[in-house]
Amino acid sequence: MSITLNRVRRGFYADSVALMRISRVVASLPGIEEASLMIGTPANRELLEGSGLLAEEGRKAEPDDLVIAVRAADKAAAEAALAEAEKRLAGGPANNPGQSRFSTVRGLASGLATLPGANLALISVPGEFAAAEARRALEHGLHVMMFSDNVPVADEIALKRLALDKGLLLMGPDCGTAIIGGAPIAFANVVPKGDVGLISASGTGLQEVTCLLAREGRGISHGIGVGGRDLSEEVGGLMTLAALDALEADPATRHIVIISKPPGKGVARKINARVASCTKPVTLCLLGEGGMTLASAAEAVLGRELSQPSRKVGPNIRKGWLRGLFCGGTLCNEAQLVLIRNQVHVRSNVPVPGAMQTARVDAEAHTLIDLGDDEYTRGRPHPMIDPELRNDLLAQVLADPSVALVLLDLVIGYGAHEDPAGLVAQTVAAAPAGGPMVIASITGTDADPQGYSRQAAKLAAAGVIVAGSNAQAAEIAAQALSG
Repeated sequence: MSITLNRVRRGFYADSVALMRISRVVASLPGIEEASLMIGTPANRELLEGSGLLAEEGRKAEPDDLVIAVRAADKAAAEAALAEAEKRLAGGPANNPGQSRFSTVRGLASGLATLPGANLALISVPGEFAAAEARRALEHGLHVMMFSDNVPVADEIALKRLALDKGLLLMGPDCGTAIIGGAPIAFANVVPKGDVGLISASGTGLQEVTCLLAREGRGISHGIGVGGRDLSEEVGGLMTLAALDALEADPATRHIVIISKPPGKGVARKINARVASCTKPVTLCLLGEGGMTLASAAEAVLGRELSQPSRKVGPNIRKGWLRGLFCGGTLCNEAQLVLIRNQVHVRSNVPVPGAMQTARVDAEAHTLIDLGDDEYTRGRPHPMIDPELRNDLLAQVLADPSVALVLLDLVIGYGAHEDPAGLVAQTVAAAPAGGPMVIASITGTDADPQGYSRQAAKLAAAGVIVAGSNAQAAEIAAQALSG
């Protein structure tokens, strides 16, 4: 019989990415079924409750407390896991690779005192507190990147208008990726510094294009994330337009790329008018419009096709369904658009306009699932950080005789799992013989900690077809299904 234990650290805050990393380590301990470290906000307590991880002590947590929650096979394993979590929280960078080595500060004022020349603040606090922290940073003359999500849209609009009044950028909310002056922030990749500036509503879309360019030898000046709602009619593209102004004025930027799903008609008119008046070349990548993909956006910048190896599949693929298991929502969208363009109709939990929707794998349809969606990340780390859920589902679909083909994305770089290809390769190797064809793409570069080429080699050794881009992976899948 499983046991659930909580421990509450009063008045304790840690960055959400750091907490996710510790959660992953603790969850891998012997006898642990699931583990999560979360700030004790009402929304987070609800997530823990829904995941079966909330015990009586955790229910008493306040929004400025930290809840350490574990479910284990027995009390001894649970106690050991709680102790390990406490040790890692206290141990700093030595026990938590990737954790900041800057001095600990208790607020904006002490942060500015520590780094008096700073001009950007990264906000990564629970959504209900994020707006106040962002406003404080803007009032101090700092650009802001809001990693935090669950920020009300009214707050987003007010903050962006304040930023515009002060001549500042507010990236986000729910901005997971940025590259500023060549420096990667949050989930980003190691790319060379160069002359291409990007504006993107999504993190994985920005990562895919910057990595495709980097692997072709083209560098990045800035990558500005604006948040998924910026191009909505409600927000009106406030920060997209401001970012375009900033990149047009930036002497280091010679070519600009804007990446998004198609915006509302009113916003589209404003964006198109501003692009038309820009003094620098602009590639407008509105996924699906005119057949545009992330790969074609990179090709537009290069002025040529990507130098991807040709990938052909033989006629020996068995009949059955396609299962796409994605970490990136934009990558999932792009794959669906490519498949639909090739007359393969698929269901997805992040559907494109006119497409079918499903929340989970549909046994009687080709299905793509974004496992980074809120439904799948409640009480657990994002699959880019902890691929356990994706690998569990991968093992299931590889053993399913009705499945003919599996489509995967792997996203490496800062913040991502240290060896996602190794885990996929192990899962594929353990699957029954004669199973589905597996096709994968890797968003990353050789300079990333995981190493693009090393990751690709591990997949290829396991029999996985490695495409040169996410779009090419979907093209290969469409070819295989129609063959």
